[in-house]
Amino acid sequence: MYYGNIKKTDIADGDGVRVSLFVSGCRNCCKGCFQPETWDFKYGTEFTQETENQILEFLRPSYISGLTVLGGEPFEEENQRILAPFLRKVKETYPSKTIWCYTGYVLEKDLLPEDGRKHCEATGEMLKYIDILVDGPFIEEQKNISLKFRGSENQRILKLKKILL
Repeated sequence: MYYGNIKKTDIADGDGVRVSLFVSGCRNCCKGCFQPETWDFKYGTEFTQETENQILEFLRPSYISGLTVLGGEPFEEENQRILAPFLRKVKETYPSKTIWCYTGYVLEKDLLPEDGRKHCEATGEMLKYIDILVDGPFIEEQKNISLKFRGSENQRILKLKKILL
């Protein structure tokens, strides 16, 4: 897996001050995407053990509320297989910090096991560690800059612990 950016202090992509990981690779290719360069699976820098350690260190300060994973697309199968064990490590190291994740896929239609087109062997574990999922593709015609933590009106902010009991 590759990533395009890591923000050490981000206040735009979730509650509080967060560390944000922008993964590379996306097959959604939403019209009006704010960073289409991340559609390329090889964009940026390779995600390594050193990258993991660096993010874990960035999460250490008490003023950091948690980690946000966005992209690109975290729920592309290739990315899930790397992110699931990494998110486990984040939760084990910092159980009180939250994990937010942004996806252009829709939870019920794409990620759940029944017929989810993006469901793979890593999806359940990944969902288990995510506290807040912002789902749905960016739809340029529904763009609304006044929405908190979303780009278009169709996108939802889901508290997964309440939904996936």
